[in-house]
Amino acid sequence: MAFGRLERPQGSQPMSEINMTPLIDVMLVLLVIFMLTAPLMTSRLKLDLPKVDAQPSPNNTPTVLAIALTADGLVHLDDQPSSVDAITKRAHELSSKKPDTEVHLRADRAVAYGHVAELISALQKAGLNRIAFVTDAEPDAAGAAASAP
Repeated sequence: MAFGRLERPQGSQPMSEINMTPLIDVMLVLLVIFMLTAPLMTSRLKLDLPKVDAQPSPNNTPTVLAIALTADGLVHLDDQPSSVDAITKRAHELSSKKPDTEVHLRADRAVAYGHVAELISALQKAGLNRIAFVTDAEPDAAGAAASAP
């Protein structure tokens, strides 16, 4: 008769715990991806607007005062050479008639910031607060490369 053990050696037991570290890593990567892409998805609103033949109402178009500051320090009102005093006088007239008058200010890149600030201050004292800076759009690299011969 053979005598032996009745106990069998047991192999490796299945792991009953889940390693959370890889799951947390994946979750954090997904969170970063969503944080970066969510603003890009909401910033563009694609609309297919209806087409109409109606002309815009002339009553809704605001009065525009176009002012330009050139690099040599000259001030132009509606593309005509002018002075700050003449512009201030014109601004007073327009603000009393139409307080919602818009000022389109075009300033050369070389104009000192102080001159622009003085002009804006004079316009605001005259009663015109809707001032827009007119700029040129820079061509993007893809557009410049496509237009190259």
